[in-house]
Amino acid sequence: MRIHLPMAERMKFKGPSGVQELNRVGDVVLLTVASLFAAAREGTFQWQLAIGLVVCCTTVWLLAGRALHQYDPANGRGFFDDVAMTMVMVAVVSAPIVLLSAIEPQLVSITQAARFLVVLLPTTLLLRVRGVGLRLWGSRPTVDVLIAGIGPLGRLTGNEIADDDATRRVVGYLAFANEAPHDRLHAPLLGTVDDLESALRERVVGEVYFASTATEDRAQLQEGIRTCEKLGVPFALPVCAYRLTRAKITNPSSDGYLHFLTVRPKRFERMCKRGFDILASIGALIVLSPLLLLTALAVAITSPGPVLFKQERVGLHGRKFNMLKFRSMVADAEALKARLMAANERSGPVFKMKRDPRVTRVGRFIRKYSIDELPQLVNVLRGDMSLVGPRPPLASEVAKYEGWQYRRLSVRPGLTCVWQVSGRDNISFEEWMLLDMRYIDHWSLMADFDLIRRTIPVVLLGRGAS
Repeated sequence: MRIHLPMAERMKFKGPSGVQELNRVGDVVLLTVASLFAAAREGTFQWQLAIGLVVCCTTVWLLAGRALHQYDPANGRGFFDDVAMTMVMVAVVSAPIVLLSAIEPQLVSITQAARFLVVLLPTTLLLRVRGVGLRLWGSRPTVDVLIAGIGPLGRLTGNEIADDDATRRVVGYLAFANEAPHDRLHAPLLGTVDDLESALRERVVGEVYFASTATEDRAQLQEGIRTCEKLGVPFALPVCAYRLTRAKITNPSSDGYLHFLTVRPKRFERMCKRGFDILASIGALIVLSPLLLLTALAVAITSPGPVLFKQERVGLHGRKFNMLKFRSMVADAEALKARLMAANERSGPVFKMKRDPRVTRVGRFIRKYSIDELPQLVNVLRGDMSLVGPRPPLASEVAKYEGWQYRRLSVRPGLTCVWQVSGRDNISFEEWMLLDMRYIDHWSLMADFDLIRRTIPVVLLGRGAS
């Protein structure tokens, strides 16, 4: 259900980046109000404490927001995910205040710490739940859609999405064989429906709308459906051949289309999965913080270069993100990779060497026990990844995928997967892909918990890693 509010309508035209800037300002205002309210103590107002809280809390909040991509217009988060992340942000700024009140109660009392939390948490959540918060309208994920059809139905569908739907954006059109070119389209014409697979491989598309009910288009439309099913891309088909002006469809598909997924919806289980990802990644980062600090120190001391290695990977439906790892190789490892391609020991588009000369001494140890992967808990918290799912590939690897292998991008990538507990470096690329397909087709929350349970001994014993 859409909420129509004057503020939301005005902000709708500022674009995602502008809305997120307003989000940032709104959060700073809430932090300031909470800090001022907490600075009152026994009938007096402590200006020094108020200024200190405002400066420190704002700094911590903005740094945490940067690390978690809270204000990134392309973070892909939905409303409930945004609420969860807001609670995480509140916890990040509140925890130091609560800790300080326990150590130095004369500086900040436990009552003041509680007052800060009581003001900040309900107001941030209330603003989002009621739909008047700045972040609600800026963080709803925008789904890039491709419209197959440039006839009257295709153009009408594009108009409706452009005019009435802030959560979808048309990135291109494809024409059926019998359709003539048209100059009143909201996005570029990318070719014909026969070019659908190449179009989906070249850009991030969250859904394909097949906007045709013509009998002569049925063969092309059927082939397009097969392509979407093969690649794992959601698609939508018209409910009927007629467009209505006043009458409304009584089922949830109020846009005149039936929407199809290539994975089982299981919406409640997937919501629980995301909630578990958030809680588990936070808990793991806290518990493993000593190990993370020691590893960072060891990497920094033993070889020159940055501690963390950022590598662009491909996620859900082809969305790119920077995956984090502790650097386990020499600083110029990527440049040296081209010289070692002839020594690749893995079939398919991936590169693996058991005795890779680029790996440092510390790197060999942390790779064996998957310690280098631990920074990806931040990727899980951000929503780039999940705890369980197919491992995120490189764009260069995806470019070499066969059509059926592309379907592994139909779910969020994970920190661990079936491959992790099935031999890792000892299985072929094709077996790896088949394991991922089986995971996608038979996914359940209990299967994820079982994979996590099976991953722990494999990682601790360093089985199958190099």
